[in-house]
Amino acid sequence: QVQLVESGGGLVQAGGSLRLSCAASGSIVKINAMGWYRRAPGKQRELVATITSGGTTHYADSVKGRFTISRDNAKNTVYLQMNSLKPEDTAVYYCNCNAEAWGGGGYYWGQGTQVTVSS
Repeated sequence: QVQLVESGGGLVQAGGSLRLSCAASGSIVKINAMGWYRRAPGKQRELVATITSGGTTHYADSVKGRFTISRDNAKNTVYLQMNSLKPEDTAVYYCNCNAEAWGGGGYYWGQGTQVTVSS
């Protein structure tokens, strides 16, 4: 019903920047909150940042001041600007949204994009 496709991951040196994008498509009626999560090797998935349809944001303490989440409602797209990257930011980053769709709705996940930060 709703598909999420992430892009923008890659390899970057510590202190560098990356911008992730996630585009939602499908039988969308309305997208409510959108967010980014990550899973580092050997660790559980954790929340990175979320943003409501009205633009209210929430960040994990570990990324506050370095990462910025934003969205383009017209394009059903959410972004994550990551600055001052650290090796501990290395993880697979997943996009998530809560959406209402024709025939149903719920929470949807992207396939993930790898971010690797070298020291």
